[in-house]
Amino acid sequence: MRLLLGGYTADMGGEARGIGLIHAGDPDAATAGGQLALRPEVTAASSPSWVTRHPTLDVIYAALEYRGEVQAYRRTGPDTWTPLGAPVPAGESVCHVAVAPDGGSLVASCWSDGRVVRMRLDAAGAISSPVVAPAAVDPYGPDAADPAAAAASASAGDIDLAAAARALREAAGPEFAHLVPGHDEPLRAAPSSVTDTDPATRPSRAHQARYLPRGLIVTTDMGLDLVRFWRDSAAGLRRVQEVALPLGSGPRHTLWHPSGHLYVLTELSREVFVLGADREGTWRMLSATPLAGVLADDTAAEIAMTPDGETVYAGVRGSDTLGVLRVRDAGDRLQQLALVDAGVRWPRHHVVVRDTLLVAGQLSDEVVSMTRDPRTGVPGRPRHRVTAPSPTCLLPLP
Repeated sequence: MRLLLGGYTADMGGEARGIGLIHAGDPDAATAGGQLALRPEVTAASSPSWVTRHPTLDVIYAALEYRGEVQAYRRTGPDTWTPLGAPVPAGESVCHVAVAPDGGSLVASCWSDGRVVRMRLDAAGAISSPVVAPAAVDPYGPDAADPAAAAASASAGDIDLAAAARALREAAGPEFAHLVPGHDEPLRAAPSSVTDTDPATRPSRAHQARYLPRGLIVTTDMGLDLVRFWRDSAAGLRRVQEVALPLGSGPRHTLWHPSGHLYVLTELSREVFVLGADREGTWRMLSATPLAGVLADDTAAEIAMTPDGETVYAGVRGSDTLGVLRVRDAGDRLQQLALVDAGVRWPRHHVVVRDTLLVAGQLSDEVVSMTRDPRTGVPGRPRHRVTAPSPTCLLPLP
């Protein structure tokens, strides 16, 4: 199998030279369990930290994080790509790109300025017409309609009690915090070194977009603890609803489960929240599963799932581990089975290809592959590894 490799180049302190390519065993096979080999540059690019593909064309899209642009590339050979059109500005530190299932548009998420940008794609896959979506408003900030209601909403459903208590106590303030059940119990605080829970200074940090069934789009705002739902329109994205997660949790990436539930991995509180919609289409939190065994200053990174939808993997940077979770009930609850060594330093991204899990170690400059146990889903030790400069994203190619 072929996997494109995103990474950081020198402009962001990395060692990559552009978009790379990994052969996992036979490059033309549908499996990825064989020896790993690297081509460090199949096309030059400036810090292409995220790479994704068009659903029907031999076109890929890269978030050029340092330049704040999105660039399309068309395939010119089995292992070669060339720019398609000019790069299109998105916003500061664009870090993610998602392409619509019909190939007609994409959404870019920008870390530094919080922008969510819808762009049109033409019949050849070229990018045009960027439109910035309405900015996020901190649900816990002074401009929010009701910060206390946001905290109460964040505690609805069968979620982690420590996270709910944290949100409620923050909203109540020191004068009324004693009224919150369990007020005298210690909180599992989000790491202060990587987040700011002062509502007056919290920045918007858009991090990911995902196209869901029936034309819905979901985006995460890690800085403001928001999961926002949208629909596309001629004028750009139209906001449908938003769900506030507990203060300081930091929603990073999402995963769509075949049961119709949305799994949200929080970078700062290191939990997986399950969101579901009722018959009227209103989304709410149903449960939360903390990643047991991780360290207090760890940060979660990527969430991925096995093809059968039974096992979920959550990457954790710092302790450099992978949380292995089993999907329970009707998909509305997760149960952690194990916490295993990721085999790399700073596991930024991972993907599942059949019985193989591949992990990109950003700070150890390598990619490893490991085989999953067919009964439990728990991955074993790395079977193969290859040096790969500053990898941040893996994209399997059909």
